[in-house]
Amino acid sequence: MNTLIRRLALPLFALLALCAAPLHAQRERIPMEDLELVEKRWPTAKRTYTGLRYVIEKPGDASGATPEKGMVVSVLYKGMLLNGTVFDQSKDANSPLTIRLGRGELIQGWEEALQNMHKGEKWILIVPPEMGYGARGKPPTIPRRATLVFEMELVDFKKS
Repeated sequence: MNTLIRRLALPLFALLALCAAPLHAQRERIPMEDLELVEKRWPTAKRTYTGLRYVIEKPGDASGATPEKGMVVSVLYKGMLLNGTVFDQSKDANSPLTIRLGRGELIQGWEEALQNMHKGEKWILIVPPEMGYGARGKPPTIPRRATLVFEMELVDFKKS
């Protein structure tokens, strides 16, 4: 009996390892027609396991603190399509967008990014369609399946 178990164990572990590998692989979420432009324009962009890409343009507070769900964040931003068309932005540098994380009021890409930013940090954030406005877009300013680009600065964050 022990010999049979040993003979089956190695092939079984090998099979499990092969099956588990794709579960950890990162899936490219930026549409192929956008990917070449993104990689050319931001070759140093880091990619998260969810498919977000970002470039830290200015480091923030090195204390290590980052916002958590339920906290109120203040953000300066400019939202653009890949062709550079601006669809939304902070109106005044003295009046950043102030919003609570984790309430479903932000696109998924912003929720993830803001929870990884440090106070004072500036990012270029590249958001795949499914983490932005998806297949529907947000007519008339954001087309269907649009990859979005944001210039973002986390001005501040605090508990409510």
